[in-house]
Amino acid sequence: MSKEIVIDVDRELIRAAVLENRELVELYVEKSYDERIVGNIYKGKVANVLPGMQAAFVDIGLGKNAFLYVGDLNLESLASEGEDVIEGLKNLSIKDVLKVGQEVLVQVVKEPCGSKGARVSTNITLPGRYVVLMPTVDYVGISRRIENEEERSRLKVMAEEIRPPRIGLIVRTVAEGKQVSELRADVDYLERMWTEIIKKQNSCKAPKLIYKDMNLLARIVRDILTPEVDKVYINDEIGYQKIIELISIVSPSLKGRVNIYLGKENIFDHFNIEPEIYRALDRRVWLKSGGYIIIDHTEALTAIDVNTGKFVGSINLEDTVLKTNLEAAKEIARQLRLRDIGGIIIIDFIDMKCEEHQNMVLDLLETELKKDKTKAHILGITSLGLVEMTRKKVKQSLDEMLQKTCPYCDGKGRILSEETMAKKVERELARIFNLRKGEAILIEVDPLVAALVIGSGGSKLSQLEQQYGKYIFIKGKEGLHPEEMRIKAIGSKENLKKLAMPVHEGQIIDVIIEEPHVTNPCDGIARVDGYIIDVDNGASLLGEKTKIQILKTFRTYAKAKLI
Repeated sequence: MSKEIVIDVDRELIRAAVLENRELVELYVEKSYDERIVGNIYKGKVANVLPGMQAAFVDIGLGKNAFLYVGDLNLESLASEGEDVIEGLKNLSIKDVLKVGQEVLVQVVKEPCGSKGARVSTNITLPGRYVVLMPTVDYVGISRRIENEEERSRLKVMAEEIRPPRIGLIVRTVAEGKQVSELRADVDYLERMWTEIIKKQNSCKAPKLIYKDMNLLARIVRDILTPEVDKVYINDEIGYQKIIELISIVSPSLKGRVNIYLGKENIFDHFNIEPEIYRALDRRVWLKSGGYIIIDHTEALTAIDVNTGKFVGSINLEDTVLKTNLEAAKEIARQLRLRDIGGIIIIDFIDMKCEEHQNMVLDLLETELKKDKTKAHILGITSLGLVEMTRKKVKQSLDEMLQKTCPYCDGKGRILSEETMAKKVERELARIFNLRKGEAILIEVDPLVAALVIGSGGSKLSQLEQQYGKYIFIKGKEGLHPEEMRIKAIGSKENLKKLAMPVHEGQIIDVIIEEPHVTNPCDGIARVDGYIIDVDNGASLLGEKTKIQILKTFRTYAKAKLI
C-alpha cells in the first residue's frame, strides 16, 4: 500500500492530507485565527466542584472553564499539594480531592465544542517521536499496533532500562526496530521538557499557560511521518525547510522522502484532494457497487445507515446484502477517519440472517479500524441488529470545522462557513485563471464572503491580484446563496470596471443607511447592487432612506456625503 502526505500552506490555513493508494483517508486543518489547544498544559484554578456530577470546572484562562472528571484525576500528583492519597477511584467523591480555589496542573485532552468548554486531565502526557512520557504514572506500555511478541518484549526491556524513576513511558509504533540510543535521546529530551514545565508551574499564578503543543507541521513530523510514508509533498518553501530541519533531527533516513511542490495548479487540486474534501461533507456516500451509506449526526450520537441503492446483485438477495455490507464496512472505517467522527456511533447494516455473514462484516470493520490511530471499539450487535461502537473524540469533526449552522434551514442542515467559502472562491479564481485568458474578472458572491476575500482595506484582494497578475472585481450580492459564486464577466479592466461600479462620481441617488461603519461609527454604510457606499456622518440616519452624492469611487467601495 502506498502512503503519501500532501500539505497545502497559505496565508491563513495549513491543511495536511494523508493518502493511502491515492485515496484521502485523513485530513488535518490548522487555522491561524483559531488556535488548537489539545495537548496544551495549564496551571488552573478550581472554580466549581460538583459532587453530583463527580466533576469540577477549572479556570485555565480561556473564555469557558474547562471540565475535569474524577476519572481524569491523578491522586498522587494532587497529594503532593497536601492532600491524602486515596486508594482507588471507585468510591471516591471529587469533593474529597478538590477544593474551590485549589491550583492544579492540567492538560487539555479534548477541544472546546459548541457550548462546552475544553476537557482536561491531571494525567500529563508528553509525546515524543518514539515514546510518550507520562510523569504522573509509573509503568511501561507498548503500542497495541506492534503485534510481534518478541519485539514487544525487546522494547519493554529497553523502556524499563531508560525510563526515569517513577515516570511512565508508552513506546510508540514508530519505535519498532529502533535501538536503545534512539529511544534514550527521545526520553532525555522529554524529561528536560518536563523539568521546565515544573519550573514554570512553581513560578507563576493560576490561570496560566505553561506549555503549548507543537504546530501542525511539527506534529506531522512527530506523529505521522513514519517509515510507512513513501512521499511528502508541500507547496511552501519555508514549511519545506522546517520539515527538513525537524526530520533531520528525529529521523534523518526519511529526509529524502520530503519534496517541495512547484506546480502552478493548487497542490490539493493536483492530487485530486479538493473534491474529496467537499464530498466528505456530504450526507450520502456512494459505494462503487451502487449501494450507499447515509451519515447523520445528533448531539448524542452518529447514525450510519447502509442501503443497496442501485446494486441488485447477480446471484441472490443474501449475496447482494453481504457484498454491500462488506463494501460499506470498509468505507465506514475510512469515513470515520476522514471526517474524524467521535463519540457513540450506531451502524445499521442491511439485515443479515446468517451469523457467519454478520461475523464476516464485523471482522472486516475491525480490521479496517486498526488502520486508524484514534482508538475505536466495537461493542457488538444489539437485539435490533444495530452495530454499536465508540471512537475517541479529541477535536472538532471535519464538518464542525469547515461548516456552520445553516441560517436558511434554521439549523436543520449545514452549509460552508464564510471563511471556508472565501477560501473556495480563492481556489476557484486560481482554477479559472489557469484555464481562461483575460485581463480582469467580475464575480458576485455573498456580501460576507466578499468582505473576507477583499480583506481589510482591500489587502487580500491586492495580494490575489499580485499573485495571479489579474484584476479582480468582487460584488457582494444580497440574497445570493452563501455557497454560490457567479462569474459575471471576463475581459478588459476598463469594461469590467464599468460593470462593477453601479455609481459614478458626482451622481446623486437615494439609498437606505443599513449599518454604521465598523471603524468610523459616525459614518453609515449603504449598498447599491452589493456595492458598498461609505456615507460621511450617515450613522445618525440608520434605517432611513436618504439622498446622497457620490464623492469618490474605488473598486470595492465609494465615498459619499449627505445632501
